[in-house]
Amino acid sequence: MNPRRTELLAAGAATVTVVLWASAFVSIRSAGEAYSPGALALGRLLSGALALGVLCLVRREGLPPRGAWRGIAVSGILWFGFYMVVLNWGEQQVDAGTAALVVNIGPLLIALLGARLLGDAMPPRLLAGMAVSFAGAVTVGLSMTDEGGSSVLGVVLCLLAAIAYAGGVVAQKPALGSASPLQVTTFGCLVGAVVCLPFAGQLVAEAAHAPASATLNMVYLGVFPTALAFTTWAYALARTTASRMGATTYAVPALVVLMSWLALGEVPGLLTLAGGALCLAGVAVSRSRTRNAAGPVTVTAPVPQPEKASDSS
Repeated sequence: MNPRRTELLAAGAATVTVVLWASAFVSIRSAGEAYSPGALALGRLLSGALALGVLCLVRREGLPPRGAWRGIAVSGILWFGFYMVVLNWGEQQVDAGTAALVVNIGPLLIALLGARLLGDAMPPRLLAGMAVSFAGAVTVGLSMTDEGGSSVLGVVLCLLAAIAYAGGVVAQKPALGSASPLQVTTFGCLVGAVVCLPFAGQLVAEAAHAPASATLNMVYLGVFPTALAFTTWAYALARTTASRMGATTYAVPALVVLMSWLALGEVPGLLTLAGGALCLAGVAVSRSRTRNAAGPVTVTAPVPQPEKASDSS
C-alpha cells in the first residue's frame, strides 16, 4: 500500500478511537449511577466481546498465532480488565477533572516504556508535543476539579488505571506484528471479560433494577468505545509507534469538554477551553514530521514489526 495512504488510514483510525473514547466518559458517568465498577466493566466487556465475535465470524478470523498470545493476554488482563474496573471505581471517588488529570499520566508512561522495551524513537517534536498536551490536560483537570471532590483512594485508583493503560499498550504492540488488529482486540476483550467474571453476580442483580438508559449506556460502551474504538486503535498502533499513539490520546480531554458542552449543557470556562486548545495543539505537534523525516514513513510502517514479534515470543 502507498505509504501516504497507510499514514492517512492510521490517522483516521486514531481519530475514530479518540472520539469514541471521549464519548465513553459521558456514558460511564450515566451508567455508573446504576452499576457498580466491576459490574459495569463486565457488562461492557461482554457486550464488546459479543460484537467482536460476530465480526470475527463474518470475516472468518481464526485464532491468533502462538507468538501473539503473550501480548494479548497481558493487554487483556491489564487494559481490558484491571484498567476498566479501577477507572470506574476511581471516577466514583474523585471528580472528572481529577480523574482526567491523573489518568493522563498514561501517555507519558507509554513513551517511557516504549523507548525502554520496544526501542521507540523519542524525536524532539514528540517530546515537545507531549509536554504541551500534558500542560493542557493539567489545565483542563484543574479547571474542572471541584473543591473537596477528591480522595486519596480515588487518586490512587486513577494512577493504577494509568499504569495499567500504559502497560497494556506496550504489551499489545508486539502482538500486532503477527496477529491482526481484530484478533488482538477480540481476544484481549475476551481475556478482560474472564478476569471480570467474579462480578457476574453483581451484574445480574444490578441489571434487574437498573433503568433502561443505564443499561443502554453500558451496551454502547461495549460496542463502540470498546469493540470499535479498540480495534481502530490496534489498527493505528500496528502502523506507528506506541509513543506516538499515546500522545494522540491527549486529544480526549479536549473532546470531553466539547461533548459535555453539547450533550450535557456544561458550558466550559475560558481556562477549560484554553486547556483543551493546548491538548489539541500538542497532539498536532507530536504527530507532525520534519521535512527531513517525511521520507522514511515506510520504515515505520509494518516492516519492522516481525522483528519485534519474534523478540517477544
